Amino acid sequence: MSYAVISLGGKQYRVRPGERLLVDKLATDEGATFNPRVLLVGGDGTTDLSPTTTVTARVVGHQLGEKIRIGKYKKRTGYRKHNGYRSRLTQIEIESIGSAKKPAAAKKAEAPKAVPVPKAAQSEPVPKAEAPKAEAPKAEAPKAEAPKAAPKAAAPKTEPDAEAPVRVAHPPKGYEDLTVAQIAEAASGWRRPNLEAALEHERANAKRKGAIAALESALAAKEDGS
Repeated sequence: MSYAVISLGGKQYRVRPGERLLVDKLATDEGATFNPRVLLVGGDGTTDLSPTTTVTARVVGHQLGEKIRIGKYKKRTGYRKHNGYRSRLTQIEIESIGSAKKPAAAKKAEAPKAVPVPKAAQSEPVPKAEAPKAEAPKAEAPKAEAPKAAPKAAAPKTEPDAEAPVRVAHPPKGYEDLTVAQIAEAASGWRRPNLEAALEHERANAKRKGAIAALESALAAKEDGS
C-alpha cells in the first residue's frame, strides 16, 4: 500500500489513504478538499523523492486541543500568575494519494432470500374423518334402593355462653403526659369511672398533690350533680 509524506504548517506528516490526523488550524472551510504539498511518495519497495503525485485531503472539522496550564512564580515577592492555553486544531482525512483511494467500508451481509416452495410439495387437503354412529341406548337394569339411613341422634345442647368480662375503667388516653394544670382544666369533662381510675393511678404512681386535689374536686362535683 502506498504512502506519502506531506507538509502542512511547517510540519511533515506520513499519511495513507483513509487516515485521519490533527494538524494546526487551516484556513479551509469544513467539508472542503485541498491538496497539500507532497514531499515523498513510497510503497511496494519504491520511493519517489521528486513526486508528481497529488494527495487529496478533506477537512473534517475544526476543534480545540487540550488545555495547558501555565504558572509563573517569583520568590520572596508574592507574585503568582496562572494562565491557560488551548491550541486551535483542524482534523483532516486523506481521501486519496494519486489513484489510490481510501478503502471502502465493508458492505453489510445481505439476508438470505426465501426459496420458493414447488407446487407439488404443497400439502393436499386432508379429508375429514366421519363421526362414529351413535349406538342405540341399552336398557338399564332397575337399581336396588339403598336402605334409608338411621335418624341422626340429636346433638347435645351447648351450654350458655360464658358471661362477658366486666370492663375495667382506665384513666383518659394520654393521662401520663398531662401536667397538673391540664388535669385541673380537663377533669370536669371526664366521666366518673375515668376520674376514679385516674385518681387511683395518681395515688399509686405519680403522687402529685395538685393532680389529686383536682381529681377529688371533680369527683365531688360529679356526686353533688348526681
